[in-house]
Amino acid sequence: MDSSLFRSQLLFALGDFDLPALGELHRGKVRDSFRKGDRLTIVTTDRISAFDRVLGTVPFKGEILNRTAAFWFEKTRSVAPNHLLDVPDPNAMVVRACRPLPMELVVRDYLTGSLWRDYQSGAGAKAYGLELPQGLAKDQRFETPLITPTTKAELGAHDEPISLARLVSEGLVEKRHLERACEMALGLFAAGQQWAQTRGLILVDTKYEFGLAGNELLVIDEIHTMDSSRYWEAAEYQARLARGADQRMLDKENVRQWLIRERNFSGQGPTPSLPDEVRADVGRIYAQAFERITGQRLPLQVGDTRGRIEKNLRAKGYL
Repeated sequence: MDSSLFRSQLLFALGDFDLPALGELHRGKVRDSFRKGDRLTIVTTDRISAFDRVLGTVPFKGEILNRTAAFWFEKTRSVAPNHLLDVPDPNAMVVRACRPLPMELVVRDYLTGSLWRDYQSGAGAKAYGLELPQGLAKDQRFETPLITPTTKAELGAHDEPISLARLVSEGLVEKRHLERACEMALGLFAAGQQWAQTRGLILVDTKYEFGLAGNELLVIDEIHTMDSSRYWEAAEYQARLARGADQRMLDKENVRQWLIRERNFSGQGPTPSLPDEVRADVGRIYAQAFERITGQRLPLQVGDTRGRIEKNLRAKGYL
């Protein structure tokens, strides 16, 4: 995909979205949500975060994430119910308003990322109430996928590891909802892995969020996107594992590794900014990942994202 497309869109990257007519605003790390009654309008901005810090914007990122989440919400409806009602704009979705559960369920099938860093330090998976065997290698596959929950922190704070048992004992989540959420998460992960395999990819790990609409438990936020998931090239996995080389990635881990390598940043100290060339390159990586994951062509157009969103919301009767 032509890099000039992403450089041209830098000027129009969507940092935030404010439209009071949509309802009460809640601003997250990436999404700006507006509540009106039992409906939530979610605008996925171009903000990018890593290590729980917002780093700036990446051209077309919001559109790519929103399209990816919508693709997976539709594909997995038969596996687990979700909150999606409509996609009135490439950057926006209208969903059922839910009461979010204060947790994220991260499903992992490989020893990599933050869990590998914990394993190297000797902490292993103890924070999640799990024991890992000695002698595992980086990027090695587990016998069965693990669920490693975290708390759901407010903007600017860090999500913290927690065990399934503590989620219940500390009164954060009712046992019946947690059991159902775990069942849904594992089912969704299996479906995601199966589809990824047909695309020559490995779905390595991902996070899920859940909310209650009345008594109904729904999958919310996003699913199997490049922000919330890790994807590797399947054909290269074994050879790279054997020689101890890093896997080829199609996700936000590229940004995390750049920050660690180039800025010595992993969440502590001042938040670094991303140079324009890095922002444009990350946008290109996200776009390539979308097309690879979904098998769909991405019809990106340079222009005023904010104005287009408002126009499309008005045309669909949401304003």
